[in-house]
Formats: sequence, structure tokens, C-alpha cells
Amino acid sequence: MPATVVFIHGAWVTPRCWDLFKGRFEGLGYECIAPAWPGKDRPVAAIRQDPSALAGLGIGEIAAHYEQIVRALPEPPILVGHSFGGLIVQILLDRGLGVAGVAIDSAPPKGVWAFEPTAIRSLASVLLTPFAWRRVVRWSFARFRYAFVHPLSLVEARAAYETQVTPETGRIFWQGAVALVSPRSPTRVDFANASRAPLLLVAGGVDRIVPAVINRRNFRAYRHSPARTDFREFPGRSHWIIAQEGFDEVATFVAGWLEEVVGTR
Repeated sequence: MPATVVFIHGAWVTPRCWDLFKGRFEGLGYECIAPAWPGKDRPVAAIRQDPSALAGLGIGEIAAHYEQIVRALPEPPILVGHSFGGLIVQILLDRGLGVAGVAIDSAPPKGVWAFEPTAIRSLASVLLTPFAWRRVVRWSFARFRYAFVHPLSLVEARAAYETQVTPETGRIFWQGAVALVSPRSPTRVDFANASRAPLLLVAGGVDRIVPAVINRRNFRAYRHSPARTDFREFPGRSHWIIAQEGFDEVATFVAGWLEEVVGTR
């Protein structure tokens, strides 16, 4: 039987972002769960109305939340994360959890240069918000469309915004921004870890908030580890790679990679 897959969402969204991807994997016979971040286990409308539970939430707390979930499962699962969820996957693999991990358009760990022009533009409004590290921040439709869904039509982009986007904890963005100069950054992993499970990094070719070049740097950071690390870039895909048209091609590739490295089929 296929292993359980734990889907880990990223910033600005809830587990709903995985609906299409999760359905594809369930159709292949996988048992799938998509737990929410702390404070995001509610409908989008409810989070928008009262996002106070997100204030001060950090990467360390999110990683600990998922570690507890993973350790409670009867068998080690496959870990699949998107954006900040991809970073959480890398952190959990480094802690010895999971039989394999897939990090899609992943936020980078400490040590990976992330200051690309489009990435800075995508998050400038957040990082310039006074005291954002202890506040809940919000994203306009214009910012979301630029950073996440720019290849989509206006109607498709607006639908994604209205059904998916929530306020967010500002702390995670500051933790990512200062990771290079923070000795105890919660984003750090041991790139040379020889005992971690296989990792696949997936990049969207036209992603703006995590450009493919950042994912390639992330991949190269693991070059001194004998643990298996693979990379695949999908041309024409935005940060919304897990839900935009053509998501099934990405899901099929990921499933094939898992079959090879884990033998889950």
C-alpha cells in the first residue's frame, strides 16, 4: 500500500490550496492529510474576520506543530510542502522525519541567497509594515496577483484570491529576511546531513516570490550530502504551481519520483 502523504501549505493560504493536488494523490491510492498551521484550522472567511491567533506565530512553532503530527502517525509518511511548507519539509527531513520529502517552490533555508528583485517586490509591503514581526499582515489582490498568479487571467486570479487568501503572521517573513545574519535562525538545516530521507525540489519557471534561481541555489546547497537530492523545474509555472492549469503534470512527476525512491506503488 502507498505511504501516507502529509501536505504542508505555505503562507497566505490554508490547506484548501492542496485540494486539486491532494485529490490527484488520493486517486493514486495514497492516504492523504493536509493539516493546517496553528490558527488556520478554520474557513478562510473566519480567519479574515479574526486573524489574531496568527500574531507572533513563527517558523519554529509551525515546524514543531508538524513534527508533533508526523511523530503521532503509525508509520513515517511522505512529506510534501509548498512555499513556506517546503521549508518546513526540509526542516523535518533534517530532523530525521519522513521517508521522502518534496519541497515545491520552497522558501529557502538559512544560507541560501533569496534576495532576488521580484522576491523583494513581492514582500516589500509586508517587510515595510511597522512592527510586522509581531503583527498580522494583509495582502492586497494586486500584491497577490503579482507574486502568486500573474500568468492567470484576471477572473482566475480574482477567484483564487477570494477563495484562498488569508491574513498572515508577519513574523515568518522577518525570520526569513534576517536568516543569513541570525546564528540561531529557525530556518537552518544541516545541508550535509547524510542520514536524511530523499528530497525533491520543484521550481516554477516564472515564479516571482520564490524564483527558480532560488530553488536551484537551494538544491546546490545540498551538494556535499550523500543523501539523495533531486531538482525539477517546470517552465511557465507560477508560485501557484500546485493549483494552476497543468498542476496534474507536476503531481504526476512527483508521484513517479516517489515510486522510484520509496517504492510506494
